[in-house]
Parts: sequence; structure tokens; C-alpha cells
Amino acid sequence: MTTIVDRTLDQLAQIEAEDAAYNSFLRLYPETAKREAEAADARVELGTMIGALDGFTVAVKDNLAVSGAPWTAGIGGRSKVIAQGDSTVVTRMRAAGAIILGSTNMEEAALGSVTDNPVFGRCMNPLMPGYTPGGSSGGSGAAVAAGFADLALGTDTMGSVRIPAAYCGVFGLKPTYGLIGMGGVVPLAPSLDTVGPLARDVTLLWPTVQALAGIDDLDPNSRPAPKDWHKRTTRVDLSGLTFGVPKHVMNVDCEPAILMGLDVARAMIKDLGGTVIDIDLAGWVPDLDRRAGLLIIEAEGAVALSDLMDVDGALSPHLHGLLDYGRRLSSSKLVQAYGRARVMAAAVDRAFLHVDGLLLPSAPQRAFPHSSALPKDQAAFMSLANFSGCPAIALPVPLAGEVLPASVQILGPRWSEARLTNWAEILAPALADL
Repeated sequence: MTTIVDRTLDQLAQIEAEDAAYNSFLRLYPETAKREAEAADARVELGTMIGALDGFTVAVKDNLAVSGAPWTAGIGGRSKVIAQGDSTVVTRMRAAGAIILGSTNMEEAALGSVTDNPVFGRCMNPLMPGYTPGGSSGGSGAAVAAGFADLALGTDTMGSVRIPAAYCGVFGLKPTYGLIGMGGVVPLAPSLDTVGPLARDVTLLWPTVQALAGIDDLDPNSRPAPKDWHKRTTRVDLSGLTFGVPKHVMNVDCEPAILMGLDVARAMIKDLGGTVIDIDLAGWVPDLDRRAGLLIIEAEGAVALSDLMDVDGALSPHLHGLLDYGRRLSSSKLVQAYGRARVMAAAVDRAFLHVDGLLLPSAPQRAFPHSSALPKDQAAFMSLANFSGCPAIALPVPLAGEVLPASVQILGPRWSEARLTNWAEILAPALADL
């Protein structure tokens, strides 16, 4: 019988042997991982297992503090910063019996979408040599796709969990804003930042959210969830549910495979008893909202990382330029950007008066070579969930004869993680069987 220790050591050995090709991990924690695995085996022996995540292995993005380890957030100027304690999410994962394997590569400061880090190197997509895993949580997506960890934690400010999930062919959840505490997370844009899980097994998303949720005294944006938010009626199909596809999706230049994946998901939802309708999401202009989101991130990032901006060499010239633009941004442009965010949050809320969920692509394209020009519209479909604070799940859609899958995302109303993950658990195996 394979023990949890055996399995954990096997994964660590696999990382040591294979990750040079991907550069998904920045560092491993073999000693603590072994101790945690031994404790999990002891609980199995005694019949005192903590819950659904007990004994599962986890990779964590390097902007999440792990006690006693470097805590860089992908920033060269933070290379000597050592975390004095665990982030709230790492604390809660350990409390759930999960085993922390290591910290993963990421975009510098979490601002970017390809994970080509100027200090820690380029991360590769395990699905295709030379291709990006997406970003900013690219190392987390790659680690899960490669089978190095059962699940990973990333952060999503404007798609940074869902884009890597889409490019790497795994599942990624951006939770309701304020549900999961951000204590011990290096901030980028506090009004948008969230922590979320990535996994190859969709059934791991819900227990992870349950383990991570709750008021965090270290996070001023932590919010109480409704008392019944975690109640879950497990459906066997999607009958009686209506999903809306915003008509504005067609205004974005999407790779044909992405639209094919969206059509496949629409058809499968109908096969499972659901209804799919086209809706007018009043006021949504994907490119305009993408740019508004970037302005907010640059402006808030300039504040969050102000201590590094005036230190020579602490930030790459590229990142410094983005943040400096945010620092110098006119008040009128910033007011307009926040106005766009409010308008779209209201539009999403109104949409949920008529549909149970929103269905749209995760990104306009699949993973692409690092050597290619960066598409400007990677986050075209991401801002809706971050502006509204609503949860969203990215699901892979395998395509016949293709190595790289398409990906769709489903948005639900705030605090609907129980329903949303249930829907994903119904839809995912049906899509995988195509």
C-alpha cells in the first residue's frame, strides 16, 4: 500500500528530476513536507483524518508567505525577504492536513500574463515545449499540469488564476472577493486581488474553498459570507438552470478553437438539461474594461509597491515603467477606470436576475510560444469577475486532435461557490469524455 509519505516523496523526486524543463518551482520544502506527510499517515492509521484535503499536496505562488522561506512575489528586490510566518491561506491549508511542497514561479509582482520572470526565469507550459503557461500564476498552473502537486494556490487580480488554468488545461477558481483572506499576500491591487486554487481534479476546488474561507483579521478587505453560503445541494445534471452568453464575446478577436470550445460547452450544457441563451450585458466593452482594469492595477500597484519603486534595481525596468505610469496617472483617468468597474459590477448583478450563470471563454486564445508577440487581449474576458467580485471557474474543453485545449469560464453570483463548483463537477467529466 502506497503511503502519503511515499506519494509525497515521489512527487518531490519527480519535481527534482523534471522541473528543469518547466521552471515551475522556485524552491521546495522537503523536510516540512515529509513531516506533514508523516502526520497525515498517522491520522489515517488512527482514523482521525481532518477532511477532504488531508494528505493532498499543494504548491503555493511565491507572493504567499511560507514561514522561514524567501517571500519574493517574483521581485528581485525582495530576494532577501524571509517570511516571519505563514500567510493566512497557507496556515489554513496546513490546518486542513494539506502538505506544502514548495513555492512557484510567477510574473514579477503578479503583473503580467506569460510568467517570463526577469529574475527567476521563464516558466514553460508542460503541455507544449516552449509555450507559456500563462500568468501571473504560471508556475502554479504548470506545477499542477505537470502532476507535480495535487493542487496549487495562485492569485487572481484580473485573470491570473484563470489564464494559467486555461493555458495549462486545468481547473482554476477565482472566488468571491473578500471570502478568502489575503493576510500574508504581497498585494498588487487590493481592490481586485483574490487567492484561488488550481487543480487537475475539479472535485478538489470546493473543499479547498471551504478550507480557505473565513474572516481574516490580517486582511482589511475580508468580508463575512452569508450564513448559508456553504450549503450545497449536489445536482446530477443542469436541468432548470439557465446560462447566459454575453453577445459582446463576438466583438473580441478569438482564435477559432476558442469559439469552438465555447460551442462545445454550450451544447454540453444543453445535453445536461440546462438552457443557454445569448444576453446583452449592458455597457460591456471588453477591450475598454480590460484597459480600465490595467489602469487600476498600475495605480494601486504603485501604492502597494511604493517602497521598492525608488530603490535602484529593485524592480525590472518594465515593471517600474508600468508602476510609474500608474503613479503619474491623472485623477480623471483613474476616476473613469473605477467608474467602468462600478458600471460592469452593476451590469453583472442585473444579469443574474435573468440567468443562473454567465458562460464565456476564459481567454481569446490558447497558449502560445514565449517567442510570439504578446496578445494585448489575454484578459479581455477576465475583468467581469474581478470588477463584480463574483466567483468564476475556468474549465478545460478538450478538442479532438489538439494538444492544447480550449477553456471556458462560468461566473456565478457572489457567494455562490457551492453551486458553481457543483456545476463544474457535472460539466467537466462530460466535456472530458468528448
